[in-house]
Amino acid sequence: MGRIAIVEGIRTPFVKAWTAFEDIPAQSLGTTVVRELLEITHLKPDLVDEVIFGAVAQPVEASNVARVISLYAGIPKTKRAYTVSRNCASGLESITSASEKIRCGLDEIVIAGGTESMSNIPLIFGKEIARTLTRLNRAKSIVEKLKLISSIRPSHFKPVPGLALGLSDPVCGLNMGQTAEVLAKEFGITRKEQDEFALTSHKRAIANRMKLREEIVPVIVPPDYNVVVEDDNGPRENQTMEALCKLKPYFDRYTGSVTVGNSCQVTDGACALLVMEEEKAKSFGYEALGYIRAYSYIGLEPSKMGLGPAYSIPIALKSSGLKLKDIDLIEINEAFATQVLACIKALASKKFAEENFSSPEPIGQIDLDKLNVNGGAIALGHPVGTSGSRLVLTILKEMKRRDAKFGLASLCVGGGQGSAVILER
Repeated sequence: MGRIAIVEGIRTPFVKAWTAFEDIPAQSLGTTVVRELLEITHLKPDLVDEVIFGAVAQPVEASNVARVISLYAGIPKTKRAYTVSRNCASGLESITSASEKIRCGLDEIVIAGGTESMSNIPLIFGKEIARTLTRLNRAKSIVEKLKLISSIRPSHFKPVPGLALGLSDPVCGLNMGQTAEVLAKEFGITRKEQDEFALTSHKRAIANRMKLREEIVPVIVPPDYNVVVEDDNGPRENQTMEALCKLKPYFDRYTGSVTVGNSCQVTDGACALLVMEEEKAKSFGYEALGYIRAYSYIGLEPSKMGLGPAYSIPIALKSSGLKLKDIDLIEINEAFATQVLACIKALASKKFAEENFSSPEPIGQIDLDKLNVNGGAIALGHPVGTSGSRLVLTILKEMKRRDAKFGLASLCVGGGQGSAVILER
């Protein structure tokens, strides 16, 4: 079998949670990009064998959100669809799962992507009030109902944000920001370094806004449909070091250095890509954006989950037969500035290579001029189930502009995993 081609892709604007997209559920965002993908590729819906979408916060009203998206998008009900969840790498998992299905001969044409509405992650109420309301619903007599009602206290209605639970690790007991603080201390990454990295992310996203529009489908916002969002709303045109320096540490208020300004933004958005075997793409007359050369997933210590790229990138490089110096463009998801900076230091460290890969030489030095050249999640945002797909789309579009040969996209993964994919043109 030939190479696995990524033919084309499209995404919504990435929008800060609880702003323009707060009334658009994940299934609607996903439907928007799948419909647009079918439109721009002139692909008949009945030719799609399967839809695979990443999503971390499954909408309670749209279980198996990939199936809902598939049907809403007009793909026949006889076609298959399933949802994958590998936390931050879910959008990449959908792509590599599509590759595996095609290589196994189970599918020929797959739409892979991710969707996330972090605005709509529900609030969770305690079991005590849940039990009381359940009993109230089952109560048969007025006396029993009044007794249950009288037992309800205002404190019972104090909610726990589902988002906060989802961004906390049940194994190591740390939230994602606290794991970033672990790396900042271990690798000696200063607050100034983090803020400078964050500022660069915003500057690049603003400078390349017109290029980013090439991968975005504008979204008309319900319920009035009189507002059109065509750009990511996270990048700040007036972002300065002075403003970033004023922000207080958020996750370790006394000795920390990670702030909301040098962390990724909580975001809504969706992305979809068309995946098929190389010869199949040629038979349709498609010129592929690029091809999957190799990919890897690996587990690591959950409290240091941000180092995921430093562990997964060497494995993907070995599988591809390439060195880090051979890569023309790199995308590393900016969960936190300190997390990316720690990965850069680890990859350039001889000690890290010796201890983890039995290599006498460092994995390599990342050229910052090749890294996240259009900005990253600190500016653009991180809709967790979508970001892996967005990284692949963004880097392939940039590789095409530059006529680049090799690209690398990588993410750290909550829970202690890393993921990486090597792409070629």
